[in-house]
Amino acid sequence: MGRGRVQLKRIENKINRQVTFSKRRSGLLKKAHEISVLCDAEVGLIVFSTKGKLFEYANDSCMERILERYERYSFAEKQLVPTDHTSPVSWTLEHAKLKARLEVLQRNQKHYVGEDLESLNMKELQNLEHQLDSALKHIRSRKNQLMHESISVLQKKDRALQEQNNQLSKKVKEREKEVAQQNQWDQQNHEINSSSFVLPQQLDSPHLG
Repeated sequence: MGRGRVQLKRIENKINRQVTFSKRRSGLLKKAHEISVLCDAEVGLIVFSTKGKLFEYANDSCMERILERYERYSFAEKQLVPTDHTSPVSWTLEHAKLKARLEVLQRNQKHYVGEDLESLNMKELQNLEHQLDSALKHIRSRKNQLMHESISVLQKKDRALQEQNNQLSKKVKEREKEVAQQNQWDQQNHEINSSSFVLPQQLDSPHLG
């Protein structure tokens, strides 16, 4: 004889309720993982405990991407079916979605800095590690790009300074050459003037004798 249908109602005993939540949560996460693998489905699961603790599951895609896809789908559905955005129910749903997404983002932010990792299973830790590795590769690629750009700019400045230095050296040499020529001309003119003063004195010496 089979068991009768179990009546679903709130478990009054706090300890039994916590144990049941832990078991059912694990089973729910397992089922979500199974359907994502067996059916190649994109699954995002969000569960909040009575204490407000967040438990989530996302397959290979990150939770933010799944939420963005859900919002795009919901937005497209709303465009097809006009709704009253001024109704309290609509605002309540929007607030609940935004609050859930904010909590997911805050939780992921803690995970990215290595905090609150106790609630993650092996698959979630592997996904987090993959995301961090991918982010680190992008960071290193961007850093190398900026370093190459900085080196290129410095090389251009160095070439420009070298060109200016060469031009200044050329001008200095030309100026030194001009000064040397001017000194040579001044010396020649001085010798010519000196010889013109000596010759008349030599010619006048016999007459004086």
